[in-house]
Amino acid sequence: MSRRLIAVTALVAAAAVLTACSGSSTPASTPGGGEGSANADFGLVQEGTLTVATEGTYRPFSFHDDGGAGDLTGFDVEIIQAVADKLGLEVKFQETQWDAIFAGLDAGRFDVIANQVSVNDEREAKYLFSTPYTVSPGVIVVADDDDSISSFADLDGKSTAQSLTSNWYELATDSGAKVEAVEGWAQAVELLRQGRVDATVNDKLTFLDYETTNSPTGLKIAAETDEAGTQAFVFTKDKEALVEAVDGALEELRADGTLAEISDKYFGEDVTK
Repeated sequence: MSRRLIAVTALVAAAAVLTACSGSSTPASTPGGGEGSANADFGLVQEGTLTVATEGTYRPFSFHDDGGAGDLTGFDVEIIQAVADKLGLEVKFQETQWDAIFAGLDAGRFDVIANQVSVNDEREAKYLFSTPYTVSPGVIVVADDDDSISSFADLDGKSTAQSLTSNWYELATDSGAKVEAVEGWAQAVELLRQGRVDATVNDKLTFLDYETTNSPTGLKIAAETDEAGTQAFVFTKDKEALVEAVDGALEELRADGTLAEISDKYFGEDVTK
């Protein structure tokens, strides 16, 4: 803001009177900056608390340890908790089935969804998204000793195991692969380890989670897609101030290494950038 020297002292006095009569002022929001942001007008469901929707059954992102009897934990859970800490807010998790999670957000039951929600044009038309905190390309997974596949073009004529309802099925067939239909990742990777197919195509996060949990697996990534999917926290359109604050917190967590530390815990590498 520009500053001018004003010679007319009467104007200065009048401004001082107006300021004194204006009453108490609302403190400025300080996104990602601790106590100030906790008092900002975020339109929260519960004052001082960030109410978060998550499935609670989506390992490794949102789940319960000890066969479901333990505390809620996971990649997304730890990141949104770290964000709330930066904002000086408590966290209240509402475990919600995926089919009802957006309806609950629309109804104002919670402030944000933290559940590996992919950013796409359709969702962006209706909701606000934070800065992405997960970046995951598609990958070709093969046996460790297989050097015959190093690109998607190399899938032409090869066999892959894929769920017929996934986007990865389309990518595999578009690349010329002969697809063996399976129910999901577990079946696909079992066929691959048995040598019954040459490869499977999936997202990198799925492979990294499997590798971290089951290493050594005897598998490797042979190639990645040029483009990557991104996942972010989701808000209703009236939560601009909250989104700005969350983005500020994520920037701080990225800079101080917290995001990378949480990512390495679950995936063995940084998938947040």
